[in-house]
Amino acid sequence: MNNNGTFSLLIFALPLLLLGWLFFTQNKRMKQARDFSSSLNVGDRIVTTSGIFGTVKHLDETSAWLEVAEGTTIRIDRRAIAMKQAEPTGTDAVQGPDSDEPGSTPGIQQNGQ
Repeated sequence: MNNNGTFSLLIFALPLLLLGWLFFTQNKRMKQARDFSSSLNVGDRIVTTSGIFGTVKHLDETSAWLEVAEGTTIRIDRRAIAMKQAEPTGTDAVQGPDSDEPGSTPGIQQNGQ
């Protein structure tokens, strides 16, 4: 009989523990997102959730203006900023394309060129 009571308590407690854990992790993620959003500054190099690279030119409460190319600025929702772009250092720097020809792929030789 005592074994049945323990089993019933376990059946009742496990879903409650799972719900508590879900709420805790969700709150933790939301706090991290708020902290990240508040740590953004003008001049930061960022990447959006859709993969757009840019530099923050202006910030307000809900929007950010990104310069994605020289003279091209777009407005996005601050929640769409995924992360700050890592600064290349020394040998980690990405090298530019060997050819500026239209249709060429950086770093790939085409037709023996």
